[in-house]
Amino acid sequence: MQNNPIEVQPNSSRSRLLAFAALAALAALWGYNWVVMKVALRYAEPFAFAAMRTFFGAVALFAVLLVLRRPLRPKALPLTVVLGLLQTGAFTGLAIWALKYAGAGKTSVLVYIMPFWLLLLAWVVLGERLRGLQWLAIVLALGGLIFILSPWKFRGGILGDVIAVVAGISWAAGAVVAKLLHGRHKVDLLSLTAWQALFGSIPLVVIALLTTRQAPVWSGSFIAALLYNVLPATALAYYLWFFVLRTLPAGVAGLGSLVIPVIGVLSAWAQLGERPALWEGLGMLLIIAALALLTGRGLVLQRRGRQAGAGKPTDEGAEAVDVFGG
Repeated sequence: MQNNPIEVQPNSSRSRLLAFAALAALAALWGYNWVVMKVALRYAEPFAFAAMRTFFGAVALFAVLLVLRRPLRPKALPLTVVLGLLQTGAFTGLAIWALKYAGAGKTSVLVYIMPFWLLLLAWVVLGERLRGLQWLAIVLALGGLIFILSPWKFRGGILGDVIAVVAGISWAAGAVVAKLLHGRHKVDLLSLTAWQALFGSIPLVVIALLTTRQAPVWSGSFIAALLYNVLPATALAYYLWFFVLRTLPAGVAGLGSLVIPVIGVLSAWAQLGERPALWEGLGMLLIIAALALLTGRGLVLQRRGRQAGAGKPTDEGAEAVDVFGG
């Protein structure tokens, strides 16, 4: 087998150190990208920007495949297409569309309710039972969602919040498809990512061509935002993610899903002046606490599994592989 940076020795202290550095870089890239995408929407319509991000991101991933001489032929084609439609097409398109109506920080938090939709969908579709603290985490997350939406205020402008929630549900559905795919087929992760990105970009390109009324304004800020999304936030970020997954336990890697919305909220507050209102702030704290509870539970179970000499990861570890993105 050809040696490449993704194929690492998990027990190497040097590679573990590099993986932690990669995880920190990844959280920063995806967390700050919520602000970058919000800035990009000053110059382009949501679906036009989403189409450019996903299509050129797929092109960049295929370029990485060629450079690394990884397999190009897609496997498990029907499931890969469904995965692309849900995880790249619906999730990315809806998340960027939500940013047109809602703040970057709040949108990032609402989207990152995804792990809890994943738990519920996995319960229904995959028969994975919910246990103990998972129920508490779901209650906290749903309470946070209610506080953010504040239905008792009967206010307008809730469209962006609802779209962000649906984006998270689409992402969770894509994660369930990914778990089914990995359970039935052995696939190259980088090749799978490239193909699902391409398949997911196609409907976004069609929607953009049909709905875009004004061409993007090719300012320096827009070009910089687009390049950030195509290269660091897509091609490089997924490369780092695969490196992390090959080196660290999935539960440890899942900590990145906790950090990303925190960075999203703080960077939107600092750069865009998006200061959460009282109820919104309380809701965000509840959701982040729920994420921390879920991630902590997964880490504890993984540690117990290693101590008992378990040979395969826990359910939480498998979930953590899918609970990430930006």
